[in-house]
Amino acid sequence: MRVTNRKKIAVIGGGITGLTAAFYLEKCARDHHLPLDVVLIESSLRLGGKIQTLRKDGFIIERGPESFIDHENSMAELAKHLGIEEAVVNNKKGQTYVAVGGHLYPIPNGILFGGSPIVPSLLTTGIVSLSGKFRAAGDLVLPKTREDKDEPIGDFFRRRFGKEVVENLVEPLLAGTFAGDIDRLSIQSMFPEIYELEKQYRSLIYGMKKTHFSFLSNQMKGYQTFKNGLETLVEKLEEQLPSKTVLKGVRVESIDKLQDGTFQIYFNNISPIKCHAVIVTTSLNEAKNMFNHYGIFDEIQDMNYATIATVTMAFEKVNCQNYDDAISFYFARNNDISITTCTWSNHKWENVAPEGYDLLRTYIGRVGDEAIVELSDADIEKTVLHDLEKSLGINQKPVFTIVSRWKQSMPQYTVGHENRLEKMREILKKDFPHVKLAGSSYEGISVPDCVLQGRQAAEEITAELFQEQLV
Repeated sequence: MRVTNRKKIAVIGGGITGLTAAFYLEKCARDHHLPLDVVLIESSLRLGGKIQTLRKDGFIIERGPESFIDHENSMAELAKHLGIEEAVVNNKKGQTYVAVGGHLYPIPNGILFGGSPIVPSLLTTGIVSLSGKFRAAGDLVLPKTREDKDEPIGDFFRRRFGKEVVENLVEPLLAGTFAGDIDRLSIQSMFPEIYELEKQYRSLIYGMKKTHFSFLSNQMKGYQTFKNGLETLVEKLEEQLPSKTVLKGVRVESIDKLQDGTFQIYFNNISPIKCHAVIVTTSLNEAKNMFNHYGIFDEIQDMNYATIATVTMAFEKVNCQNYDDAISFYFARNNDISITTCTWSNHKWENVAPEGYDLLRTYIGRVGDEAIVELSDADIEKTVLHDLEKSLGINQKPVFTIVSRWKQSMPQYTVGHENRLEKMREILKKDFPHVKLAGSSYEGISVPDCVLQGRQAAEEITAELFQEQLV
């Protein structure tokens, strides 16, 4: 086949979405003998985005995400294709707690993990008062909303369960997971399953019982990671990509559509390249800027991103017998506590700390409380130690502390996100065919969500460009 028939696909962004897209493009080219060239473009000097594992003196420390729940099996399939399925490990079982009004309460597994009736779980917990429990049970008789439209997560759950359940359970769980403002985040985008439960079953309690819905996990899928840390995935993906296909330290400034239907990509420090298709895996705001000179996205509002930090502390074995079974702690806003969540990492995973040590990982920062992330490492350490002593009774000095700041890093799917995303894709389909959007700013922020989006974008592009060869 002549060289002139070859197609070039550019993947912009070298986080997990872009790495996955590039990997599956290369795989498809090999499997189907396609005349396809791939180029992966990353503005920083490393690949992997927020996935960063620090291996230090026998500790495995995750600076960014530390695990995943593989609902759609996207991670299992990718691990198999990479030959690292044997490296996947499951979390140990343990208890999750929530701090309300200065007290720690175990969260019933029926609420978190599905599979058991939610009403008995609420009735036996001290997380909400008796009146709060009666109000939550009102969900069983309340009608469903007559309006078929998106609404804030906070409004949705207050309408179904009441104010107290939202303040003491829903908000801390979501703030600790997404660092978001529940009065702005979209129920339709963040929890489409719950949005549909009300439509189908009217009562969320009844719907959750019927479907075994869970807030954090479910009976079949627990948390998973890799034996040597989550960055194992990034390292293996990078290893599989030919070095000539990867450009690091190169920032995309704009994308032009040429008269022949191809695209010209302009950079900050190298000559432009021409390609036949583009997969953009950057933030939504960066993606908009690449087409800014066309004005096609002027009516699409910018996305907000939360600023957070992970603070990981290693201790010589902690004397904290009350929480020997603890895996995670979430903190409601009604506590005088800065951290939003804490994971007792060596309770959750087998091999993340040497014998005789404990490893605790906390999050600080959320929408409305970003200033704390700007403190010095020493001040952040002091703040977190104060919170750990106040909440868990830990008063030891850490062996070491690792602070990792993630500025403007957590996408906030505010009300109307689905409509905005659909509009962007309609504009691209009309004016820039063969340009795809994928990544945490679009259809899910978890690692499996990003992997799935990257693979789907790769499959869509190859199907469009090589329809005859793939039949």
